[in-house]
Amino acid sequence: MVTNVTGKYLKMKIHILGICGTFMGGLAQILVEKGHIVSGSDKQFYPPMSDQLKSLGVQMIEGYEESDLPCADLYVIGNALSRGNPSVEYILNQRLEYTSGPRMLGEMIRDRTVIAVSGTHGKTSTSFLICEIFQSQGIDIGFLVGGVSDSFNNSARLGSSQYFVIEADEYDSAFFDKRSKFIHYHPKTFIINNIEFDHADIFNDLSDILKQFHHAVRTVPANGNIIFHDGEKNITDLIKMGCWSKTHQLGRKENIQLLIEEGVIDFENQKFNISDLPMHGKHNLSNAVIAMYAASLHGISPKDSFLALKNSKGVKRRFETVFQNGHKIVIDDFAHHPTAISNTVQAATNYFPSKRILGIIELASNTMSQGHHGEDLYESASALGKAYWLNLSSQKNKEFEYDSIKLLLTDLEKDIDNFDVILIMSNKDSKKISEPIIDLIKNK
Repeated sequence: MVTNVTGKYLKMKIHILGICGTFMGGLAQILVEKGHIVSGSDKQFYPPMSDQLKSLGVQMIEGYEESDLPCADLYVIGNALSRGNPSVEYILNQRLEYTSGPRMLGEMIRDRTVIAVSGTHGKTSTSFLICEIFQSQGIDIGFLVGGVSDSFNNSARLGSSQYFVIEADEYDSAFFDKRSKFIHYHPKTFIINNIEFDHADIFNDLSDILKQFHHAVRTVPANGNIIFHDGEKNITDLIKMGCWSKTHQLGRKENIQLLIEEGVIDFENQKFNISDLPMHGKHNLSNAVIAMYAASLHGISPKDSFLALKNSKGVKRRFETVFQNGHKIVIDDFAHHPTAISNTVQAATNYFPSKRILGIIELASNTMSQGHHGEDLYESASALGKAYWLNLSSQKNKEFEYDSIKLLLTDLEKDIDNFDVILIMSNKDSKKISEPIIDLIKNK
């Protein structure tokens, strides 16, 4: 395995296994910018990442057969691959150079001022908000974010400034490195939006997750920053495990406050009206608050940050209106955890107070589909007029869950006239749900 990849980053042929994932596809973008010749393999290629890779001139190989694996100076192996994969076995048997994506990226940005955004929810949205703030100041920000924003052409960019924003995931790095991805990034500013139990396929309980977060806390220098919201017990418990950096617990008069009842963000004796922001729901406003504060630590004034947030184009699939006519509205959201679902439902009921809202929630994550959240999952949508639960895994947790989109659509056709807003929540490909629903509405 590569021991010091920095010294090898001249001009190389690099092959990425699992390239169509948001992280690996973003890494490919950065590698191409640095002048490397990049190719990649995956089980299948699908937009928008396949379109981005094609525009970069990346050779895409479908499948992992040994005979299809091209010659390369370095192989970057994604965390979706494991022992037994034909390409992985060949690389190991031939003692070829390989590394993980997070480690490779971490080495490349080691001399940058890294702002890492972590947490169970809100990583993508907060990361792009920070990028928008920096970009508004003419700063060529580098970033790698696991989503799509209309403010940027791609989900990753090398950037020429000292700053690099990374969506810092707690998922593991590779089959040979079970540490969380964010261990590799060495941030100057480490944002922790929240910590809850998730990823039951790799974590046994919350203590497992806290252990990984504490590994990351240990990598932040003494003159670095750890930012988190007030009232987050799990983060408070994390900090008590040991912290050697400057901590910023937001929600206090001495730093920054989100005052929902007053309708303002209070920061450095300045008040900013939250009604001027294009985002909905307390959770999204909290992302804006933490983005403003993080930017202020790196020299951007609250006034300039807020102006940038007023013009934010947001993130695809975060309370995104994907269809609207005179009678119906279809909203697409990425929520994939009881807390995220509850926050999105609250945002919807507040934003559409007089409309009848139907929720369609896909149990797409392993944690949800395997029933690890218990009754909390179903109660998270209790404020909706009605909720359809879609579970396409091999086994349903509840009798009322749908194991077929076709069956769900059959019942929806009978119900749809009773609702004004269709709120879709899934962290997988939601078009398989939204497109037939839109067709159903159009043909009514």
